Amino acid sequence: MTSLIENASATRKVLRGRPYSLNEFTRRYRLDEGEAKRLYEKFGPSATELDLLMAAKRRPPVLADFDA
Repeated sequence: MTSLIENASATRKVLRGRPYSLNEFTRRYRLDEGEAKRLYEKFGPSATELDLLMAAKRRPPVLADFDA
């Protein structure tokens, strides 16, 4: 029983920063829907995590401010 609880807590990610919506992430980095969905599902909705990932891929965000 404890191993199930430990596994569940180990797989749960902590959300760092504000969350992106999938649509916002797709527009911000001009990704096609399939690629954006794959990355979003793999790395979660954390804007911090996704921004770091895209910086590592050398994909700068579009200059428009989507925070408004």
